[in-house]
Amino acid sequence: MRAFSPIVINGMRLRNRFVRSATAEGLAAPDGSVTDRLEAAMKALAVGGVGLVISGHAYVEKRGQAGIGQMGVHKPEMEAGVARLARRVHAHGGRFVVQLAHAGCRADPALSGEPAVGPSSPDNADAAACQAMTAEDLARLEAAFAAAASLCRDAGADGVQIHAAHGYGISQFLSPRTNRRQGAYGGSLENRARLLLEVVGSIRSLVGRDYPLLVKINSEDFLDGGLTAAESRRIVTWLEAAGVDAVELSGGTLDSGKLSPIRPGRFPIPEGEAWYREAAQSLKAAGLGLPLALVGGLRSLETAEELLASGTADLLALSRPLIREPGLVARWQAGDRRPSACVSDNLCFVPLRRGEGVSCLTEARQRRPAAAGGGEEAQEACE
Repeated sequence: MRAFSPIVINGMRLRNRFVRSATAEGLAAPDGSVTDRLEAAMKALAVGGVGLVISGHAYVEKRGQAGIGQMGVHKPEMEAGVARLARRVHAHGGRFVVQLAHAGCRADPALSGEPAVGPSSPDNADAAACQAMTAEDLARLEAAFAAAASLCRDAGADGVQIHAAHGYGISQFLSPRTNRRQGAYGGSLENRARLLLEVVGSIRSLVGRDYPLLVKINSEDFLDGGLTAAESRRIVTWLEAAGVDAVELSGGTLDSGKLSPIRPGRFPIPEGEAWYREAAQSLKAAGLGLPLALVGGLRSLETAEELLASGTADLLALSRPLIREPGLVARWQAGDRRPSACVSDNLCFVPLRRGEGVSCLTEARQRRPAAAGGGEEAQEACE
């Protein structure tokens, strides 16, 4: 099966086409360092057969921290923790990539101790306070991404991925809805994409051309005045020209309602799967030469195979299904082809918001003995 065939991305050989899409774990220490629980989570994914394990979004500077328990790659002391994760994933046949991120206006000043900074101050009086980045801030941001990439390379990570999706920092620059700047970093699409492309260049200047560099980007924002599908396609062509090695295609922001990246509720299989299929097909039709990972609503091996066979995608990325079943890929490879048990109820994020780390509450409830009332409660959560 194509899904279990290897692929090479700039020298990084993956044993199969399955990717753990970056998912907030909430398992790091308060200072952003790696914990035993975070290491165990990465191990479980590698043991579970995932070819490429991408870390949850890791902040490249403290004022870019989005949430509690988020991993940091913002200072040299973080290198040892990244090395722990890389060794653990490698020991079980996987490859490990760190997603580099800055939350921009979604940063939490209570965690960082600094004001949030982004492309523009909000025009909504009810929005959280955010300061428009100065030229000094932009230079600091680019240097932080490059230093973080160098740290990850030195720690033994197989590559890095720039987070440019879901309404976080760089995604905010790409969107005219959140980027109302004048001058070199606002206005035209070329200007709005400038920061992302400069970050790519800064990373390459430190790690060289042979180190795998990936980007996660929205197919569109699904918001009035947000990044459009046509704009996203143009940006991806610029990323290819700039020397990026692979693109992961997602969509939506936390403000996109039912079209957010974590759409709630059951959806039909196969017709409800692969939410960004058409966007991926458009990129391929336009001659994209980069390996393309597709995330969003993938729940069955049959759909994964169809996406690969049709040339729509080269890699299949999973998020919530791997919260429910870290061993899903191994299960499929062993011959159990049932779809993912994930019911997309988003209860996995309840413990994350409580500071306990992401976990599948629905699966935990289903394990409870019926005599304790857990069976009925679990059934309700699965409807």
